[in-house]
Amino acid sequence: MKSIYDIQKFLKQFGTIIYIGDRIADLELMESEIKDLYQAQLIEPKEYSTALLILRHEIRFLNEKEEKDR
Repeated sequence: MKSIYDIQKFLKQFGTIIYIGDRIADLELMESEIKDLYQAQLIEPKEYSTALLILRHEIRFLNEKEEKDR
């Protein structure tokens, strides 16, 4: 996994499609789904940590961008 799109494709394998309309909310929901899959032992620790890193980076980026725009 290298991008948010990769995470979306990964989640789709488990029947999860996320679209709320708010990008940050979408990312936070993806993070929650990844955590649930990991706790259910359906994904490997490396997949879990990589996905969380990508999601948290993107969330931080969008929050900082939003702060600058104000």
